[in-house]
Amino acid sequence: MTGNGSDLAASERAAPIPSAHAPSSVHKLSIPRLALSIGECCEALGVSHDFWQENVAPELRIVRRGRRKLVAVAELERWLHENGERTLERRGS
Repeated sequence: MTGNGSDLAASERAAPIPSAHAPSSVHKLSIPRLALSIGECCEALGVSHDFWQENVAPELRIVRRGRRKLVAVAELERWLHENGERTLERRGS
C-alpha cells in the first residue's frame, strides 16, 4: 500500500457525510414518492409515450395542475393489478 491511500478499495473509503447545508435533493432521496410524472410512469412501465397515451392514460386518474400531470403510484399499481387479472382471466376462459 502506498502512503496516499490510493490502494484502498472503493468500499473501504469513507462516504462523505452530507452537511446541514446540503442541497435539498440529498434529503429527498429517502422520501418515498407518492406520484410520478408521465415520463416517469412510461419509464416505470417500460412503454413509449405513444403507447401510454393510447392504452394506459385513458384508464387512469391523473392529477393536473397547470401544465404538470402526475399519477399516484397507487393508481399505477391499481392499473397494473387490474390489467394483469384480465390477461389471466382470458387465458383461463
